[in-house]
Formats: sequence, structure tokens, C-alpha cells
Amino acid sequence: MTTRMVGEPVKRVEDARFLRGEGHFLDDLGSEAAEIAVVRSPFAHARIRDIDVSAALDCDGLLAIYTYDDLTGPLAEPLPLLIPHPSITAGRTQYALAKDEVNYAGEAVAVVVAENRYLAEDAASLIVVDYEQLPPVVGIPAARAAEHLVHDDAPGNVAAHFVQEVGDAAGAIAVAPHRLSLSLAVERSACTPLEGRGVLAVWDEADHRLRVWTSTQTSTGVRAAVAAKLGLDLGSVEVITPDVGGGFGVKIVHPWPEEVLVPMAARLLGRAVKFTEDRREHFISSAHERGQLQEIEVGFDDRGRVLGLSVRFWHDNGAYLPYGLIVPIITSTQLLGPYKPGAYRVEFDSLYTNTVIVTPYRGAGRPQGVYAMERTMDAIAAELGLDRADVRAENFIQPEEMPYDHGLIFQDGRPLVYDSGDFPASLAKIKALVGWDDWAGFKAEATAAGRKVGLGLACYVEGTGVGPYEGGHVQIETSGKVKVSTGLTTQGQGHQTAFAQIVADELGVSMDQVEVVTGDTRRFPYAVGTFASRAAVMSGSAIALAARKARTKVLRVAAEALEASPDDLEISDGVVRVKGSPGAEISLGTVAVLSNPLRYAFDEASKAATQFVVGDPDKPPVDEDDEPGLEGRDYYSPLRSTFANGMHAVIVETDPATAEITILKYCVVHDCGTLINPLIVEGQVHGGVAQGVGGALYERMAYDEAGQLQNASFMDFLMPYVSEVPRGIEIDHLETPSPLNPLGIKGAGEAGVIPSAALFASAISDAEGFAITSMPISPSDLFELRRRHEGAQAAIPDRSEDAR
Repeated sequence: MTTRMVGEPVKRVEDARFLRGEGHFLDDLGSEAAEIAVVRSPFAHARIRDIDVSAALDCDGLLAIYTYDDLTGPLAEPLPLLIPHPSITAGRTQYALAKDEVNYAGEAVAVVVAENRYLAEDAASLIVVDYEQLPPVVGIPAARAAEHLVHDDAPGNVAAHFVQEVGDAAGAIAVAPHRLSLSLAVERSACTPLEGRGVLAVWDEADHRLRVWTSTQTSTGVRAAVAAKLGLDLGSVEVITPDVGGGFGVKIVHPWPEEVLVPMAARLLGRAVKFTEDRREHFISSAHERGQLQEIEVGFDDRGRVLGLSVRFWHDNGAYLPYGLIVPIITSTQLLGPYKPGAYRVEFDSLYTNTVIVTPYRGAGRPQGVYAMERTMDAIAAELGLDRADVRAENFIQPEEMPYDHGLIFQDGRPLVYDSGDFPASLAKIKALVGWDDWAGFKAEATAAGRKVGLGLACYVEGTGVGPYEGGHVQIETSGKVKVSTGLTTQGQGHQTAFAQIVADELGVSMDQVEVVTGDTRRFPYAVGTFASRAAVMSGSAIALAARKARTKVLRVAAEALEASPDDLEISDGVVRVKGSPGAEISLGTVAVLSNPLRYAFDEASKAATQFVVGDPDKPPVDEDDEPGLEGRDYYSPLRSTFANGMHAVIVETDPATAEITILKYCVVHDCGTLINPLIVEGQVHGGVAQGVGGALYERMAYDEAGQLQNASFMDFLMPYVSEVPRGIEIDHLETPSPLNPLGIKGAGEAGVIPSAALFASAISDAEGFAITSMPISPSDLFELRRRHEGAQAAIPDRSEDAR
């Protein structure tokens, strides 16, 4: 019998070639292609008065120079606002090349095409742009003050204003026995994948066909955008995603300017053209995320039960709004986490600044929301002198209340309804992992030894598997091998392994018989993309449904050949057998031959098929309601999102002298429904935790008042090394299957990073004895906070004698 694959910790099948250096990333392709260099604005805000390219025209190897004036038709229009929303009051997107004005340092002004990148850079350095500098708007306070505007037609620098309310939050807070107010801040960070953006395009004039390779998270989205911008039929554009060295959200934006400019140049020049960004370009012209200021008011009872919660926040969306309001809307809805406040109101402004655009970054608004909610829970516990875990438990949605409707609208426009989960069980697991009940004794011993240690806890709920759809195609070949394709892309998530596990189970074959292709519009033309922890839920479900269609036909064709009922057949090890009848069997390869009635024998399966007489001689070989081949194609479109959830706990030590922060223990409990591959899920958690540690303790985008990014290199943008990432992450799983899809799965890709800011703020607060209200936090930040706290404490008169 074929061993069941789903649920098993199968090693990833795609890793061997990467470890051998056999990956094919974007920059490995197109060695003979002409290359592009981009002239980018050195100023955060300026008018373009003139662009003089004359000095560059005699450069060796120059092929072309393009500015906005060279763009025609749809190319001359702004790039699309991908996800419109009724709350957007002033949606603005950039042009592929700046028209009249630049709005962040790094915006593309011109492109140079030359025989290679070196020659292109030489020519680009000779182009002179005459700028009239304008006052830049940098940071949320400056955007709110609106003394200057990023866009003259966006009053108050407001891109969007959004309000949702369930119940009377203000009224509930006003009459609550206890009330608190919090002011919180989260700074900007950035995705910084191993491989930056890159595009290669080839135009075939004879076939009138454009082929594009791009390092993207949505090959089908790029295909549609390129076809629209270049005025081509959709069928004339093919987009292939090669190996992608990380995405994390930055590559879901489509199209980037280069994704239309490179194909344009390839078509105009009649040759292959390529662009790969360097690291500085990635910092100053790709996307950032996270930046928010938050004001919270909460009313609660003596047990810490939240009676009313009001959240007002301001979100920095950068100079443009290509991806709509996804990030702040996710913050506003998933802020609630596993809790059910008596009444809830959220209001936010999404603001323009003269800085790089803000789009989803792993977690996509959830880290900010969890930070707001979990800091609130800690503040309530501190105010009442209660255990932090007990306060959370008091506010949990209970398992018997699932599915739970919050009464809000999620970012996909559908109701915010949690499909499954058991939060009390997760809390019990995380407390056991970290040793919560023994913490007081451990801390007392450490304090007596002059050490500062702290324990942090953070809970979260993550909307995953967002629609609208994904598809899958499964084809069984006459060799018995199974070819699987889906339209979404892969950036290292282990799709080839997980999807193969699903198909192997559905068709009763071994995994080495299954080949999976993703992100190639030639193989699967309709898809949405890889983001929001949706791949396993969406494509996994679609592939399972497609495999079931193929299986149904396998059993029907085999039943005719074996003169049995389909209900009496089983498939294992790639062979269809009649149950209880040894020797009555037929291989999948032979069934594939029988499903496609050719007249020729090409292989052993074809020869084997000749022993079977199939079908009624009075009917045509292929029935009217049938088709040749052994394959299935299906799509999965969910009623609403699935909701994964989890809890993290960390023990940290802060150095009394240097304020250096050391992680002593890190624990995770995660519920992503049915586990396809626990090994892959744990790998996702480990990677997310590493990214979360970076976001909480090291990474920030440091702009000066002029809108210049001060740390646009890995020399200055700090990341955790292996020495800073907890090595022994302790993980436990809870599986509450989702009722919304055929596999009962929920997403897991962002789980590791979501609670990090809240978690470390909680632990450091516990170690230091004062609240942490701004993240990320570095040793120098903590050192300064200590100095201020000690100064404030010294200024408070000692009333202890009066009290006695």
C-alpha cells in the first residue's frame, strides 16, 4: 500500500538542487541580453524642469534612453491602483517614469539600455536632470500637520479615511469600572529578500509574442498588466517565474515600473533586455512597511474583561498607494486577535509621505495590530495586578463559539468570521512550554543574582487563504508520472513538496512520480498569487479537487477494463486493483493509454493496454460527454478566509550595564488546521521568528528630514545573524481543521513574524519594570529609556512615611 503522505514530515524535494548551486534565479538568465540602468531622483520631492540626455548619446554600447516623453498610450498613464476601496479619498499611483514631479528619493526618472549594465551605468551617470526642490513631508507627524502636501490634490496628505464600529465603544469605555489610554508607535522596516527585483523580456516579432521572466509573487498579474500597458493580446504574453530568492510581500506589487519598461524596450529594440536591481536600489525604490502611530482607549472590569475598545491610528503609506488599503485594514480588523471586546471602534487615516511606498511585508499589518492589542492586555494586567495570561484567558473567544462573527468587514470585503480554533488549549500549551507557572521563582533567583530577565507573551489570529480563487491541473501520463501545475508562484515555501504530498495521497502514487510546476502562465494561465499565507489553502485545495477529478476518471476507465465496479477499486503504488481479487489490476500508465484511444504503441504502457478491450463497439471511442486524456482541472474559491492562530512566549535578559537584549528561550504554539507537512510548517515558523527578531530588535528604515534614507545598505540596516536568532525554538502544534476547504487546512507562512514586536515589548517591559511603547527597540533605545525612567522616578517625592 502507498504510505499516506499528508501529515508526514517529508523532507523538501526542491532543496537538493539549491544546495548544489543549480538554482536558476532571474540574474542567472539572459547572459546575452542588453541591460538597463535606471536614473533615479536624488530628492524626496521636486519638480522636473528638464532632462538633458545629450552627453550620454555617444557612450559606447548605448542602445536607447527613455524618459516619460517616450511613453505612449497606456504606458503614459499612471500604474494601476490594484485594490480599490471606497474609503480611499485620494488614490495616487506613480508613472513608470516620473512625469513632471518626483515624490520620493529613488523614483525612476529615466532608463538607459546598453549592451551591459556597466555601460548602461556609465551612460546614466551623464544624464543631467534639472530639479526644482520642493518641501518634503517625512514621517507621520509631518504628514498629519500637513504644512506641506505630497500631492497638491490630496488635502491633508490623507489617502484614505476608514471607520468601523461594533456597539458603542465610547459609551462602554465611559461607564467601565477601569479605563486606560495608550500611545504606541511602530517604525518602518523592509522586506530585503536575498534576491531583489529583476525582469528579462524577449520579443518574437515573427510570432508577435512577448516572453517575460520576472522575480515576482504573481506571474499572472504581471502578465495581465504587461498586456494592458503594451496593448497586446493576453494570449501574446507569456510570463514565467524562475527560482525566486525570497519575496515576503515586496514582489506582490505588479507591475513595478521595470516590469513594463523592460518588455517595452525589448519590443522596441527587437532583442532581449534585462534589469536586475542592486541592493541600494532595493532599499530606496522598493517597498517598506510597518510604520504606524496608535492611540488606544480601553475600558475593563475588575477581572480584566474588555468592555469597550477604541483604536485610532495613522498609517504611513509612502508616496503612492498601489496596493490600496490592505495593510491598515488588516491592522484594524485582525487587531482583535483571539478576543471578544464588548464594543469596538477603529478609525484610521492612511497618509502620504515623501518616502518609498508601503505595501505588504510578511505579516502585512498584523504585527501592528497584535502590538496594539497585546500591549493593551499587558497594560490591563499591570493596572489590576493580575497575571497576564489570566487577563487574556478572561477575554478569549471560546471553542464552542466557533464560527465566531466579529461583526466587522475583513479586507476582502467579506464578514470577519473565525472558522475554527481553541484558544484556551493553545494558552495551556504555551504556558507549559515556557514554564509560565515556574516563572516567579526563576525571576526571583535571577534578580537576586543581579540579572534582569523578563517573560513575554503574545497571542494572535491570522487571516489566511484569502480569495478570490486559485486553480490546479493534474495530468497522469502514460509513463505513470503525474504532472501538476498551478498558477501561483513559489519563493521557497516548499510548494513542490507539499503539493506533491497532496497529489500522492489523492492518486495513490509515490511522491517521486509527481512533478509540480508553479508560476508559469504557459502551464496555468489563471491565478492570483502567493501572499497572505494562502498557497496551501488555495492552490492546495484546488490541486486536491483536480486530483479527485482525475481519480474519478481513473476508476471509471479502469473499471471498464477490469470489468468491475468503480466502487470495488482501489489505487496504491500507482496501480489500480480490484479489492479482494489478487492479480486483477492495471497500472495508472496503462489507464492513461486507454483514456486516449490512439492507434499507435509508443511505450510499454501502450503495449500493455492492448490486452484490454474497453468500451461498447456501438459507441464512439470517446463519448460525447467525455474527452481524451487522464487529467483534472479545478478551482477553489472560498466562501471566506480561514483563520490560523497561535501564541508565542519568550524569555529575555537585558544587560544591566549595556542594555543588550539576549534571548534565553523562545516557544511557539501554532494552529494552522490540518498539517500537510509539519517539517515545512516548522521551517516557516523558524524563518518567521528570525524575521520577527530582526523587526523587533534591529531593523528600521532611518529617514532624515529631507527624506533621505540613511541606512540603505546592509552595513547600516541591521539584521540578526545566526548568533542573535534563537536556535532551540520550541514548537507545539494544535490542529483545529477548517470547515471551509476540502483539506481542513489554514495558512502558516506569516505566523512566526506576526507577534514579535508585541512579544519582545512584553518581555523587555517585564525585565525592566516600565512600559515599552515604541518598536523596534535597540540597546541604545533601551539605555535611553532607562535613563529617562530613572530620572522620572527620582523626581517623584517619597511619600512612604506619609502613607504609614
